[in-house]
Amino acid sequence: MKACNAASTPAEANCKLIRDDKEEGVDETLYKQVVGSLRFLCNSRPGIAFAVGVVSRFMNEPKKSHMLAAKRILRYIQGTLSYGILFPTGSLHAGLQLLGFSDSDYGGDPIERKSTSGYLFLLNNAPISWCSKKQEVIALSSCEAEYIAGCYAACQAMWLEELLREISIDVKRPVQLRIDNMSAINLSRNPVSHGRSKHIEVRFHFLRDLVNKERVEVLHCNTEEQLADGLTKALKPEKVAELRKKIGLVSTLDLCYQN
Repeated sequence: MKACNAASTPAEANCKLIRDDKEEGVDETLYKQVVGSLRFLCNSRPGIAFAVGVVSRFMNEPKKSHMLAAKRILRYIQGTLSYGILFPTGSLHAGLQLLGFSDSDYGGDPIERKSTSGYLFLLNNAPISWCSKKQEVIALSSCEAEYIAGCYAACQAMWLEELLREISIDVKRPVQLRIDNMSAINLSRNPVSHGRSKHIEVRFHFLRDLVNKERVEVLHCNTEEQLADGLTKALKPEKVAELRKKIGLVSTLDLCYQN
């Protein structure tokens, strides 16, 4: 793959991988090696987290289409070898801010019809934590899917806050969590919505508890400003490039030109 043609996105938009027993199979060991290496790379490449998560669902008896999807990620990496996370310098006298973004698709998995949660946390406008994960339960609405994703993000926010406190880094409180679904935000703030949410598992109401204790502040953001959008679905090339810039993934070549 060193001489492959570069791809502009890690996954094709609107491409849904399925399990077809009639499709031609591939070497399972090789597939696991490729996906395992990609999962390791996710530690420094938030842009490929969703695509790698999708191909990871087919470790058992992978097919040709699954291997092609994994190779597409490699092609994207080939075209973005110079990109990395930049931790910019800023004015520390105003205090550091831990800012979180939470997003979800609804029923994006064509096999189990489960949704995918994604969150991204920035510290001083630099990404420090991100995740793309298929939810464990089937959501009955987009509101519920976003609410569950928000709960996962809130758990991570509390862990990050405690970690920063242990290493003597003070951040502004409450932690801001931005969600692009008003129904999910209202559900986290207002228990009156119990009639529409009584079927949601108790553990997911952890978000509401943190909001009531003013440890997390849930704010609305437009879909265009949702930085976790790429962690829940495959996007078009122009959107991938836009989010890459907003998150703080920059090319070392561009930095050399600027200097």
